[in-house]
Amino acid sequence: MAVSVAESQLPVAERARRRITWRLMPFLLLLYFLAYIDRTNVSVTALDMKKPLGSGGLGFNDDIIGTGAGIFFIGYFLLEIPGTLIVEKWSARKWIARIMISWGIIATLMGFIGEQWMSFLGDNVSQFYVLRFILGIAEAGFFPGIVVFLAHWFRYEDRAKAKANFMIGIPIASMIGVPLSQWIMSSINWGGYEGWRWVFILEGIPSIIFGIMTIFYLTDWPHQAKWLPDDEKQWITGELERERQEKLASGKDDLWKGMKEGLFNPKTLLLCLIYISIVTGFYGLTMFLPSIAEKMVPGTSTSDIILKKYIIPAVPYVFGLVGMLWNSAHSDKTGERRWHTVWPLLFGAVTLSLSLLTASSVIFAFTFLCLTGIGVLAYLPVFWTWPSRFLAASASAAAVGLINSFGNLGGYLGPKVVGWLSVETGSYAAGQWFLVVCILVAGLLALMLKQQKKEAIQ
Repeated sequence: MAVSVAESQLPVAERARRRITWRLMPFLLLLYFLAYIDRTNVSVTALDMKKPLGSGGLGFNDDIIGTGAGIFFIGYFLLEIPGTLIVEKWSARKWIARIMISWGIIATLMGFIGEQWMSFLGDNVSQFYVLRFILGIAEAGFFPGIVVFLAHWFRYEDRAKAKANFMIGIPIASMIGVPLSQWIMSSINWGGYEGWRWVFILEGIPSIIFGIMTIFYLTDWPHQAKWLPDDEKQWITGELERERQEKLASGKDDLWKGMKEGLFNPKTLLLCLIYISIVTGFYGLTMFLPSIAEKMVPGTSTSDIILKKYIIPAVPYVFGLVGMLWNSAHSDKTGERRWHTVWPLLFGAVTLSLSLLTASSVIFAFTFLCLTGIGVLAYLPVFWTWPSRFLAASASAAAVGLINSFGNLGGYLGPKVVGWLSVETGSYAAGQWFLVVCILVAGLLALMLKQQKKEAIQ
């Protein structure tokens, strides 16, 4: 690939990093945006799925919604580690494409729950549970696979920023996806199908399309990239190889040795405990935030509807987006990882507590929920730099898979407990206090992380 005269005046490192970032990150961000919408749009559709049969709903309650929202992560857990290793040892491009196409198909089928031809899966509740479980299996390996894929393209010192650029798909998906889903649900009733069905259908189809595009767009490794000039290709390949050699105890990155080291390293187990605690808190809040907003603002005026349907469920993620970008950039700039992981978690626990203590005031409760968005998101890109900091390639891939799969069991626990407590108590407050404890535990555990300038497998 030819380099322009203006580009040729720049150092090769700057040119390579810039070109790689602009080639990969917008596309990966879009993929994660689609993944997160398909994973969490049930938080919005729940509002109408809880309507009685015959009134456009399925007669579900919060316990059913919480169980269905969470059971996704049981399926996710089962194939997470194998999927991550496939990305490392086979092909990220092909595996990510397979994931997207299959999850897009299952996400679309969610819109047909209750149809006669779906009865082979059982009653409506069984259909909901089965499809959410299969959706988790279909998506397993996507997030940690991308984390591993980024390690193929970015040096350690650039990785937190790269992961932040990818992970902002979470707040962006909520900022855009929640209002979009609300609009589809209230505005589209094509063919006699209720709006909540069209949410699943219209948000599932793009994943299939972009899954096919992924096969042709992504490149697994720098040395395979036809779009990267030779000097930039040599620079990034050399940098990543030097980093790899520094982390290896021996001269060979053995798959099975790496898996054993990654899975049984005490630091991996600590990261697992941190992640399951914060994921429990995060998904317990995310899956019920639209429902919590409905309880916060019971009015039916136009301003009340805008507030509870479009503003409260979305704006906390705007704050989370800003927090993610600032925290990851500052962490890369200073080289400090531990406190950039810890402070958001402790901050999130405090602010969620304050939102509950000020629940009688919509303004104060909403303000503290916005600040909670910073706490439960800003830590994320920095957190995912830890495995590749102290482990070599195969070990890191196995560790990422274990951390993400074990941690995402919290995605079952959080919604399940909040939904169950809502049915038992008639309020979301008890469930939210449970989430406060989970986020606080994550922050306290993160204090145990130890950062050294150079770490390697011993």
